[in-house]
Amino acid sequence: MKQYINNSMTFGEYTALLDRLLDEGLTTGTKQSEEMLHYARMNRQRMHRLEKTAVVNDELKGSLKKVSQKMIWLVITEGWCGDAAQNVPVIEKMAAENINIETRYVLRDEHTELIDRFLTNGARSIPKLIAIDAETLEVLGTWGARPKEAQSLYDELKVQGADKETIMERLQRWYNADKNQAIQSEFIELVNVWSSSERVSLAA
Repeated sequence: MKQYINNSMTFGEYTALLDRLLDEGLTTGTKQSEEMLHYARMNRQRMHRLEKTAVVNDELKGSLKKVSQKMIWLVITEGWCGDAAQNVPVIEKMAAENINIETRYVLRDEHTELIDRFLTNGARSIPKLIAIDAETLEVLGTWGARPKEAQSLYDELKVQGADKETIMERLQRWYNADKNQAIQSEFIELVNVWSSSERVSLAA
Protein backbone atom coordinates (compact mmCIF):
# COMPACT_ATOMS: atom_id res chain seq x y z
CA MET A 1 0.00 0.00 0.00
CA LYS A 2 2.93 2.30 0.62
CA GLN A 3 3.51 3.05 -3.07
CA TYR A 4 -0.12 4.03 -3.58
CA ILE A 5 -0.15 6.28 -0.52
CA ASN A 6 3.09 7.92 -1.65
CA ASN A 7 1.59 8.62 -5.09
CA SER A 8 -1.79 9.76 -3.78
CA MET A 9 -3.38 13.21 -3.56
CA THR A 10 -4.96 15.19 -0.77
CA PHE A 11 -8.59 16.20 -1.28
CA GLY A 12 -7.44 19.71 -2.18
CA GLU A 13 -5.00 18.38 -4.76
CA TYR A 14 -7.67 16.09 -6.19
CA THR A 15 -10.27 18.83 -6.59
CA ALA A 16 -7.63 21.20 -8.00
CA LEU A 17 -6.81 18.55 -10.61
CA LEU A 18 -10.49 18.21 -11.51
CA ASP A 19 -10.85 21.98 -11.92
CA ARG A 20 -7.68 22.33 -13.98
CA LEU A 21 -8.71 19.53 -16.33
CA LEU A 22 -12.21 20.95 -16.72
CA ASP A 23 -10.71 24.33 -17.63
CA GLU A 24 -8.82 22.49 -20.37
CA GLY A 25 -11.96 20.69 -21.57
CA LEU A 26 -10.82 17.38 -20.11
CA THR A 27 -11.62 14.99 -17.29
CA THR A 28 -9.72 12.28 -15.48
CA GLY A 29 -9.40 8.76 -16.84
CA THR A 30 -8.55 7.14 -20.13
CA LYS A 31 -11.81 7.96 -21.93
CA GLN A 32 -12.12 11.53 -23.22
CA SER A 33 -15.35 12.52 -24.97
CA GLU A 34 -18.03 15.19 -24.88
CA GLU A 35 -20.22 12.77 -22.92
CA MET A 36 -17.54 12.15 -20.28
CA LEU A 37 -16.79 15.87 -20.06
CA HIS A 38 -20.51 16.55 -19.53
CA TYR A 39 -20.60 14.05 -16.66
CA ALA A 40 -17.44 15.52 -15.16
CA ARG A 41 -18.82 19.07 -15.18
CA MET A 42 -22.15 18.01 -13.73
CA ASN A 43 -20.51 15.94 -11.01
CA ARG A 44 -18.08 18.69 -10.07
CA GLN A 45 -21.12 20.93 -9.48
CA ARG A 46 -22.62 18.24 -7.26
CA MET A 47 -19.38 18.04 -5.32
CA HIS A 48 -19.34 21.81 -4.80
CA ARG A 49 -22.89 21.67 -3.46
CA LEU A 50 -22.20 18.80 -1.08
CA GLU A 51 -18.95 20.36 0.12
CA LYS A 52 -21.13 23.25 1.35
CA THR A 53 -24.26 21.42 2.52
CA ALA A 54 -23.31 17.93 3.76
CA VAL A 55 -23.48 17.65 7.56
CA VAL A 56 -22.21 14.72 9.65
CA ASN A 57 -24.91 13.56 12.05
CA ASP A 58 -24.31 13.44 15.80
CA GLU A 59 -24.24 9.65 16.13
CA LEU A 60 -21.56 9.31 13.47
CA LYS A 61 -19.61 12.20 14.95
CA GLY A 62 -19.53 10.29 18.22
CA SER A 63 -18.15 7.16 16.54
CA LEU A 64 -15.56 9.12 14.58
CA LYS A 65 -14.30 11.00 17.61
CA LYS A 66 -13.59 7.69 19.39
CA VAL A 67 -11.01 6.69 16.78
CA SER A 68 -7.68 6.76 18.59
CA GLN A 69 -5.43 5.02 16.05
CA LYS A 70 -4.12 6.81 13.01
CA MET A 71 -5.88 5.72 9.82
CA ILE A 72 -5.53 6.53 6.16
CA TRP A 73 -8.69 6.38 4.07
CA LEU A 74 -7.36 5.76 0.57
CA VAL A 75 -10.12 6.53 -1.93
CA ILE A 76 -10.03 5.24 -5.51
CA THR A 77 -12.05 7.60 -7.69
CA GLU A 78 -12.45 9.50 -10.99
CA GLY A 79 -13.80 12.96 -11.75
CA TRP A 80 -16.57 11.80 -14.11
CA CYS A 81 -18.09 9.31 -11.66
CA GLY A 82 -21.55 10.17 -10.33
CA ASP A 83 -21.28 7.93 -7.28
CA ALA A 84 -17.94 9.52 -6.41
CA ALA A 85 -19.44 12.98 -6.69
CA GLN A 86 -22.17 12.02 -4.23
CA ASN A 87 -20.01 10.19 -1.71
CA VAL A 88 -16.50 11.69 -1.74
CA PRO A 89 -17.50 15.06 -0.20
CA VAL A 90 -19.31 13.18 2.59
CA ILE A 91 -16.29 10.96 3.18
CA GLU A 92 -14.15 14.09 3.42
CA LYS A 93 -16.55 15.65 5.94
CA MET A 94 -16.47 12.48 8.04
CA ALA A 95 -12.68 12.27 8.08
CA ALA A 96 -12.46 15.93 9.12
CA GLU A 97 -14.11 15.02 12.44
CA ASN A 98 -10.94 13.34 13.72
CA ILE A 99 -7.31 14.37 13.25
CA ASN A 100 -6.36 10.67 13.35
CA ILE A 101 -8.11 10.04 10.02
CA GLU A 102 -6.31 11.19 6.88
CA THR A 103 -7.85 10.96 3.41
CA ARG A 104 -5.84 10.34 0.27
CA TYR A 105 -7.06 9.98 -3.32
CA VAL A 106 -5.88 7.99 -6.33
CA LEU A 107 -7.34 7.68 -9.81
CA ARG A 108 -8.73 4.30 -10.81
CA ASP A 109 -7.55 4.28 -14.40
CA GLU A 110 -3.99 5.06 -13.33
CA HIS A 111 -4.00 2.24 -10.79
CA THR A 112 -5.98 -0.62 -12.29
CA GLU A 113 -3.90 -3.17 -10.41
CA LEU A 114 -5.10 -1.58 -7.15
CA ILE A 115 -8.81 -1.48 -7.98
CA ASP A 116 -8.57 -5.06 -9.21
CA ARG A 117 -7.75 -6.06 -5.64
CA PHE A 118 -10.94 -4.40 -4.39
CA LEU A 119 -13.63 -5.18 -6.96
CA THR A 120 -17.34 -4.77 -6.28
CA ASN A 121 -19.25 -7.80 -7.58
CA GLY A 122 -16.42 -8.34 -10.05
CA ALA A 123 -16.50 -4.76 -11.35
CA ARG A 124 -14.09 -1.82 -11.02
CA SER A 125 -16.76 0.26 -9.31
CA ILE A 126 -15.82 3.56 -7.69
CA PRO A 127 -15.47 5.27 -5.34
CA LYS A 128 -13.77 2.57 -3.30
CA LEU A 129 -12.47 3.49 0.13
CA ILE A 130 -9.69 1.38 1.65
CA ALA A 131 -9.18 1.96 5.37
CA ILE A 132 -5.50 1.46 6.27
CA ASP A 133 -3.66 1.46 9.58
CA ALA A 134 -1.29 4.40 9.17
CA GLU A 135 1.53 2.72 11.10
CA THR A 136 1.41 -0.91 9.93
CA LEU A 137 -0.27 -0.24 6.53
CA GLU A 138 -2.62 -3.13 7.31
CA VAL A 139 -5.91 -2.97 5.39
CA LEU A 140 -8.60 -2.60 8.04
CA GLY A 141 -11.57 -2.82 5.67
CA THR A 142 -13.26 -1.25 2.67
CA TRP A 143 -16.38 0.62 1.67
CA GLY A 144 -17.91 1.22 -1.72
CA ALA A 145 -18.77 1.83 -4.33
CA ARG A 146 -22.11 3.12 -3.08
CA PRO A 147 -24.39 2.64 -0.05
CA LYS A 148 -25.93 -0.83 0.15
CA GLU A 149 -29.44 0.39 -0.69
CA ALA A 150 -28.13 2.22 -3.76
CA GLN A 151 -26.13 -0.87 -4.75
CA SER A 152 -29.28 -2.99 -4.51
CA LEU A 153 -31.11 -0.51 -6.74
CA TYR A 154 -28.24 -0.57 -9.23
CA ASP A 155 -28.15 -4.38 -9.29
CA GLU A 156 -31.92 -4.55 -9.75
CA LEU A 157 -31.86 -2.12 -12.67
CA LYS A 158 -29.02 -4.02 -14.31
CA VAL A 159 -30.97 -7.28 -14.07
CA GLN A 160 -33.97 -5.52 -15.63
CA GLY A 161 -31.78 -4.48 -18.55
CA ALA A 162 -32.10 -0.73 -17.90
CA ASP A 163 -29.86 1.46 -20.02
CA LYS A 164 -27.06 3.64 -18.61
CA GLU A 165 -29.08 6.87 -18.63
CA THR A 166 -31.98 5.25 -16.76
CA ILE A 167 -29.67 3.79 -14.13
CA MET A 168 -27.92 7.12 -13.61
CA GLU A 169 -31.22 8.99 -13.33
CA ARG A 170 -32.68 6.53 -10.81
CA LEU A 171 -29.51 6.57 -8.72
CA GLN A 172 -29.45 10.36 -8.74
CA ARG A 173 -33.05 10.44 -7.52
CA TRP A 174 -32.13 7.98 -4.79
CA TYR A 175 -29.20 10.12 -3.64
CA ASN A 176 -31.35 13.26 -3.63
CA ALA A 177 -33.96 11.57 -1.44
CA ASP A 178 -31.44 9.93 0.90
CA LYS A 179 -29.55 13.15 1.70
CA ASN A 180 -26.32 11.32 2.68
CA GLN A 181 -27.95 9.38 5.51
CA ALA A 182 -27.32 5.84 4.25
CA ILE A 183 -23.57 6.26 3.93
CA GLN A 184 -23.44 7.82 7.39
CA SER A 185 -25.40 4.94 8.93
CA GLU A 186 -23.02 2.44 7.34
CA PHE A 187 -19.94 4.29 8.56
CA ILE A 188 -21.13 4.26 12.18
CA GLU A 189 -20.73 0.47 12.10
CA LEU A 190 -17.64 0.46 9.90
CA VAL A 191 -15.68 2.95 11.97
CA ASN A 192 -16.39 0.94 15.11
CA VAL A 193 -15.14 -2.24 13.40
CA TRP A 194 -12.07 -0.62 11.87
CA SER A 195 -11.13 0.74 15.29
CA SER A 196 -11.42 -2.67 16.95
CA SER A 197 -9.71 -6.04 16.55
CA GLU A 198 -12.65 -7.31 14.48
CA ARG A 199 -11.27 -5.91 11.23
CA VAL A 200 -13.31 -7.13 8.29
CA SER A 201 -14.94 -5.44 5.34
CA LEU A 202 -18.65 -5.01 5.89
CA ALA A 203 -19.27 -3.40 2.52
CA ALA A 204 -17.14 -5.04 -0.11
